[in-house]
Formats: sequence, structure tokens, C-alpha cells
Amino acid sequence: MLRTALRNVLAHKARLLMTALAVLLGVAFVAGTLIFSDTVGEAVKNASAKNLKDVAVSVQAIDDAPEGPGAADAAKDGKRATALDDRLADRIRALPGVAAVRPDVTGQATLAGRDDQPVGNGWQNRAVNYRPGKDGTDPRYPLVRGRGPANGGEIALAESTAEAAGVTLGDTVRFATDGPLLKKKLVGIVRSDDPQVTAGGSLALFDTATAQRLYLHPGQFDELVVSATPGTDQQALTAKVRELLPKGRAQATSGSTLAAEQAKMIAQQNSALSKTLLTFAGIALFVGVFIIANTFTMLISQRSREIALLRAVGASRRQVVRSVLAEAALLGLISSVVGFALGLGIAVGLRAVLNANGAGFPDGPVVIAPNTVLAALAVGVVVTVLAAWLPSRKAARIAPVEALTTVEAPPAPRSLVVRNILGLLLTGLGVAVMLYVSTLKSGDDLPIAMAGSALTLTGVIVLAPLLSRPLVSLAGLVTTRLFGVAGKLAKENALRNPRRTAATGSALMIGLTLITGMTVVGHSAQLGMDKMAADGLTADYRVNTSTFVGLDPELSKKVAKVPGVEATAPLRGTGFSTDSGGGDFVYLRGTDLSQIDKVTRLTFTEGSLDAVRAGGIAVSQTDAKGRGWHAGDTVSARFGEEDAKKRPTRLKVAAVYRDNEMLGESFADVSLVDPHLSRVKNDDLLVKAADGASPALTKEIRHALGDSPLLKVQTRDDLRKENAGQIDTVVNMVYGLLGMAVIIAVVGVVNTLAMSVFERTREIGLLRAIGLARTGIKQMVRLESVVISLFGAVLGIGVGIFLAWAGGSLVGSSFPTYEMVLPWGRLALFVLIALVVGVLAALWPARRAARLNMLEAIGAE
Repeated sequence: MLRTALRNVLAHKARLLMTALAVLLGVAFVAGTLIFSDTVGEAVKNASAKNLKDVAVSVQAIDDAPEGPGAADAAKDGKRATALDDRLADRIRALPGVAAVRPDVTGQATLAGRDDQPVGNGWQNRAVNYRPGKDGTDPRYPLVRGRGPANGGEIALAESTAEAAGVTLGDTVRFATDGPLLKKKLVGIVRSDDPQVTAGGSLALFDTATAQRLYLHPGQFDELVVSATPGTDQQALTAKVRELLPKGRAQATSGSTLAAEQAKMIAQQNSALSKTLLTFAGIALFVGVFIIANTFTMLISQRSREIALLRAVGASRRQVVRSVLAEAALLGLISSVVGFALGLGIAVGLRAVLNANGAGFPDGPVVIAPNTVLAALAVGVVVTVLAAWLPSRKAARIAPVEALTTVEAPPAPRSLVVRNILGLLLTGLGVAVMLYVSTLKSGDDLPIAMAGSALTLTGVIVLAPLLSRPLVSLAGLVTTRLFGVAGKLAKENALRNPRRTAATGSALMIGLTLITGMTVVGHSAQLGMDKMAADGLTADYRVNTSTFVGLDPELSKKVAKVPGVEATAPLRGTGFSTDSGGGDFVYLRGTDLSQIDKVTRLTFTEGSLDAVRAGGIAVSQTDAKGRGWHAGDTVSARFGEEDAKKRPTRLKVAAVYRDNEMLGESFADVSLVDPHLSRVKNDDLLVKAADGASPALTKEIRHALGDSPLLKVQTRDDLRKENAGQIDTVVNMVYGLLGMAVIIAVVGVVNTLAMSVFERTREIGLLRAIGLARTGIKQMVRLESVVISLFGAVLGIGVGIFLAWAGGSLVGSSFPTYEMVLPWGRLALFVLIALVVGVLAALWPARRAARLNMLEAIGAE
């Protein structure tokens, strides 16, 4: 029987090719994901380890709140104050086993590139102090060209940063830390193994005094990096260092602990990405199951006489099952090996593509773990064997005498009845769960929605043979009317075996269901966000910073003096906790109450803006309802930890307003908010222009704010495009990942048609004999493919719309303006794609059918 299985694989190479391709693509997706994850994880881990190579102990400040003499001035200038200074560094140097202590200052600096756009990725834009040794170089940052910065007018950059900014030695580097534009001369270019830099961030280096002046105070540091002499125990040294630290103001961590923490963090980050990619790989393999099952079902039907003969000469049912499963295992193994090789290419290509789009993964060799090889091969073999199990059971039930006189027995009515009942139960349960989900409003209920979606989709797949009859018949009316006999034959061929049609259409349906659902939700969310922005914002500009460091209120006041600016309103916020009213934390925005109604659209349901101006806070309608607050109520508020031991502040709810995205949960005058801020900075500045936004006015506003590369001066159209870009990025990523499933589904259509043509060889010969031309044969096969593809598309789009409607309430919990709107253009495009898929998938089978020799076809068994 084993020899028989091997012979069957070799004898039906062409027929199994498409099935092998489906397994191959699915395994490639899995293998590529695992290799990519291992490769990136190892590269980042190695970069982190290299960066921590000489770190025995890291001493870090754990509080940056200014205390003691000069605290008020420190709070005013906004700089951090730490307990790490030269005296503490000297005490640590004196400990036995300490080889050196490196005092570090760290901060953020955003550079302006060639086009005045910021360089790097936001929070990864690092700035540090360059600390030369006796030879004038800093071993942590080896020089590539030039020298290290030596005074306040000089700067050095990492090699990748200088390249991204388009500057060379001697050029003026423009950058900002937390305010206006600063300029320094580039005197050196260094190499860095810092993972933040290699992952797409930037690195700027200043002399120590300049770094302290920018980020701290003279003589203070953020970190003391301790290196040890050979043979020193890190844990023991860390304990000694801890004894020297001021209690509650600094902490010491051993280098080995830091490395372990970084490795854990890297593993968690890679885990999230890997799980996402593997989910889509699973979908692709699930689609492949239909193709494999379809192929083996047709092969068994075509080999029924052969199987019957084996039974007649003594083969048991168990041996027949084993033979089919062995054939499937061999096919799965061969496909998996080739798929693994393709997955290796996918992993390398994916890394290159993501790096080209700014991911910034560090360099490193491709990692192929033994577990990855075994997992990929096992997945391919197991999926193929499981998909072939039901067809193998069907093969075992072939009676020797019956099979000798028939080529293909029709499916038993009883089995279809049982299947339909099961499908109705599953679909009904899934629909019931999704109807329940439609009443939920919290994103925390997403697992329920996912379970309901899976049940609904599974039920529809089981019901697909029943659903295929009315849908295919309806499509057949169109094909018959437009294409005559060829159209009618195509309809009858699709209806001849509803299970096969359903399995082929379901493969396409799964991908289109998920794509349609994501498209509808994404489109509706975008329109909801646009509506929210239009309803709540009347300002022409929103100004903030890319790293959220805030805007100096004094700079913001300069914008109001720019010609053409009609009104400005700052927004800055704090939070307070309360023990009453359904929640313990409320975010409060402070603004200029004399200007806020000029830059936002405010509608009050209780109270008025004048009442808020008289003293008190305004609360959004949603929050007021959730907390049971009304205008005139008084609430107890505690602002931050400093109020924990003080008597709570009494706040009056002066008004309730309709939800407004810009104002959030609540707002009040800046005079109420500012006393509770450690540093007064504007989070946003809303600007109303007398004649609307214009490029010239945008430039003037940027100039008034110091032309800082940190600035984001956005018009309402910019905000809309930014929101659209975020949603489109997610949707396009899903399209790309689900594309593999759709490709496999197309392979399934080709496979089904090719084997169906072989199955109907005699029938095609008879059709040619009674006068149907070659073009008619081609047209018949193409129309059959189109009908099957449209069946899958209609089913997928319908189920996708239903799931998007039911699950949309969870998305709507994020903003009240969400309302499901069907993107008719894209849905029409999906139907068109299904038509194109049907035509393209039929090219080879139709050509093969038309080229059959008439007499040989009639004589075929």
C-alpha cells in the first residue's frame, strides 16, 4: 500500500501540483514569520548585549523633581534635577573592583533634515554627552571622521543620523530639544551600536557641560555607568554601590540584570508581531485545507475503480485510509520543504522592506532555529494529512462491486442533510452571538466578537453547499441569457457537485469576508473621525510638537500677534481623582475661556460658557452621564500625589457640553489648571485665521515659534489626512497579509477546474462531437470559474458586511460619531476582482479542455 501511495503521487504530479502550491504558500508564510522573528530578535538582542558589554552596574536617577535650594528656579526653567553628581561618582570609583565610572547625560534632540522635516523616529531621537578619555576619544562612540565636540558651539552625530540629515563635517546642524531652533557646527561623526539608534532613531552628541546645560543642571547626571575589573562579582558590586546611593533618589542595577530585562522586552515585542503574522498564516493554511480536501476528494472519485480493485484483492479499509494519508503526508512533506526555502526568502525580503520603510532593524545574520524547521515541516504535513482524512474515509467506504460499475457516486442525501442541520446550528449560534455583540460598547469585549465571527464564518462554510444552489442558479440565469448554451452548461457544471463548488468558493469567501469586514470598519471609522473633527474644531490650525514636549506659553502668545491670526486658544492638561461619580480619574484641560468658543464648536446641554468663566469646570456629556454629574454639582478633586495628604479641592460643575474631541472629558480656565502643573507647557495651540489657512500663514506661524523641527503646524485637512493615513496603513497591512489567503484561493479555483476538466473528458468530447466549438468549450469553463468565484465573493462580502455591522459598536465606543457606512466603490472593486480571478483562473483549464482530441476524449474512461 505504501508503494501504491508513492506511485499515485508520481502518477498524478500535474493534478497535485496546485495542491502542493497551496501547502507550499501556507508553509512559506509560517516559516518566513518564524525566521523573521528569530532573526530580528537575535539581531536586536546582540546589539543590546554589545551596547551593555562593559556595564557592570548602572546607577540611574529615579526622581527628577527638583528639591532643596533652587527648586523653584529649577521648576521654572523646566530642567530635570537629579541626585547623581561628581561627588557620588568619585565615591563609587573608590570602591574595590570598580575599573571606571562613566557619568552620562541623556536627553532628546530632533534634527531638521534637508527638507526641514524631522530626522528619526520621535522618542528614539537621543542626545548624549561625549566624554573623551586621555587620548581625546570616547570609546563608547568610536569616531568615523572628525573629532568629538569640545565646546557649546559644536556637535557630533551618529553616522546614520548625519546621512539622514544630509550633513557633512563643517556643516551647520539645526535641531531642537524642547523649544526653538538651535544651531551648532558638525565636528565629528561616530559609530553607535545603541539599539534605539540602529532601529531608526537619531543620535546627537554634545560636550558634557553643554549637555548638562540643555537637559539638567551643572554637575548633574542621568546615569553613572560602572565598569568592573576582571573577576569582580557584578551582584556583590551592585550591592556595595547601593549602599552609597541617596535613598529614594537613585537605583543601581547590575549589567546582567539589565541584559536580561532587555532580552525579555525584545521577546515580548517580537511575540506580538509574530502572533499577528502567524494568525494570518493560519488563515492562509485554513484556506489551503479546502483545496487539499477538494483535490483528494476528486482524485478518489477518479480512482474509485482502482481502489475497488485493491479492496477486491484483499486491501482492508484501514489500509486504504493509510494509503491515502501516506500520499497526503508525502505531498505535504515535499511541499513543506520547498515552502520552507521560499519562507527563507520571504523573511529576508520582509526585513528589507520594513527597513526601507523606516523600521530600522539592526544588521545580523539570518537565524534558522531547529524548532523553526521542525515546526514548518510539521505544520505542512499535519495540515495536509488532516485535510485528506475525510476523503480517505470516503475512499475506505467504496464497495468493490459498486465501484467496478461507476465512476463517481453522487453524495449521499443523508450526509448533506446532517451537514445542513449542523451548518444552521453553527450559523444561528454565531449570528446570535454577533447580535449580542452589537449591543456591547466596550473594546474589552473584542474576544466575544472574535468568537462570534468565527462561529458565523464556520457555519456559513458548512452551509455553503446548500447556499450554492440558489446563488449559482441566479448567476446562471445571467450567464445563460448572455452566453446561451455555454452559460447554461457552466451553471449546470457548477451545480453538479455542490460540495465541490462550495469548498472552492469558500476558500475565496474566507479572505473576502475578512477583507470586507476590515474595509467597512476602516471606512466607517474614518468618516466618523472626519465628522468628529468637523463637529468639534473650527480653528484653521492645530499646533503641537512631534515628541509631545509641549510649547512654551510665551512662544504661543507670539502666534496671536502674527498678521492674519484672528484668535488663539492654548490647551494644556492635568488630571484629578475623585471618589464619587462612577470613576476615579478625570482629565481636565485648561484653556483661554475668552477664546475657546472661537476655535471650537461648543454646544452646552446644561449651563453655559459664562458659568464656566465665573469659576468651575465644564464636563462632556458622556462623562457627566457616566458619573451622574449635572450643572451645579460640586465634586471633591485631588490633583496628583502631592494632594494625597491635603484636603481635596472642591470643584463646581458649571456646565455640560456635547462631546468634543479637542476638549476631551472636561475643561476649565488655565488659572485653575496651572497651579497643578509641575511645568506649564501647552499641549496644543488652536489657531483661527481671519482668511483661512494658507502656506504663507503657516510659514509665519512656524517662524513665530522659532522654526523648531519639533513643531507640527497642521491644518484641518492635514489632520484629516493624518487620521486617514493611520487607518489606511492598518487596512493596507491587512490587505497585504490576507493577500496570501486570496492567492491560495485562486490556486484552488484553478485546481478544481483543471481536475474537473479531466473528470469530464468524455463529456467534453461528446460536446465537441455534437457541434460545440473550441471557443464554446473555453467559454463554458471560463464561465464556470466566474460563477464559482462570484459565489465566493457574494458570500464573503455579505458575511463581511454583517460582521462589520455587528462588531462596529465596539469601534464606536472610541468615538460617538462612528456610524457604519458601506464603501460601495471598494465593494464593487471586490466583485470586479472576483470576476477577474474567475477569468484568469480558467485560462489554463479552458485552454486544456479546448485542446482535447475529440475521438480520444470520447474513448476515455
